[in-house]
Amino acid sequence: MQCARTRRPHRSRGWSSSFAIAGLAAVLISLTVGPPASAATLERVKQAGKITLGYRADARPFAFRDESGNAAGYSVALCQKIAEQVKAEFGLSTLAVEWSPVTVEDQFRAVQENKVDLLCGVDETLSGRKDVDFSIPVFPGGIGALLRADAPAGLQEVLLGRQSSAPIWRGSPAQVIEKQVFSVVAGTPSEAWLARQLDKFQLTAKVIPVDGYDAGIRRVVDRSANVFFADRSILLDAATRSPSAGDLTVLDRLFTYGPLALALARGDEDFRLLVDKTLSQFFRSENFHGLYVKWFGQPGESAVMFFRLSALPE
Repeated sequence: MQCARTRRPHRSRGWSSSFAIAGLAAVLISLTVGPPASAATLERVKQAGKITLGYRADARPFAFRDESGNAAGYSVALCQKIAEQVKAEFGLSTLAVEWSPVTVEDQFRAVQENKVDLLCGVDETLSGRKDVDFSIPVFPGGIGALLRADAPAGLQEVLLGRQSSAPIWRGSPAQVIEKQVFSVVAGTPSEAWLARQLDKFQLTAKVIPVDGYDAGIRRVVDRSANVFFADRSILLDAATRSPSAGDLTVLDRLFTYGPLALALARGDEDFRLLVDKTLSQFFRSENFHGLYVKWFGQPGESAVMFFRLSALPE
């Protein structure tokens, strides 16, 4: 009996030490890891009283810098809606909105390093998901082609897929393609897509990467490139505004389907929920119809269906 009484205190001290060590470890882990990722952006914005929105300055009509030097465009307006909802969510009397220009090369890094809280309109891709999370789709994008209006009819027919029932990159159309000089914006899905097509069909057409849409259009205008592949909606807007608009044409074809979305930090579920909820409610409103018409004209049946399917139910 005496031996049994002697063992109990010893065992109790062992368990107490174990719990103490476990508790200390939990404290150290919490200090190291910090707050959960899901609360990171909203808490940071609330404490700073400021939200930073990243945008491309050369991607009109989605995002661009206007004549006054301010951020403007369709996706910029969507980001503004998000900022308004964040302000309402926290009951803030004021919330400063800082617009930060980004490039194709650094846009995802800006999110990862907390330099921007939300990217206003980027192509949603699987490779992009390695770096950021995306909102629900905000526009049915896709790759289009811009040419000179006086481009050979044979080239236009090949690109439109009208010359034969075979894929446009095979057979005799390949001979037409290999004589061309193509241009794409470096680092975009258009560049990756074109490289895959040429590699797949073992074609040797020359490709010239450029640093922006204006540079790509200039190459077509001055005939240093025959075709400029890029997001079709941006091409339509840029071609219309170009001083050489009468010399340009955008083919009536989407070569790919690539939805645009807003981008935010990975694992930030609370912020993503707020973003998706705000977008879904806005897509169902009359005010959204007005925004769409402002930048793209009256929506066709396919566009109406796209936003109806994109908006999540309550």
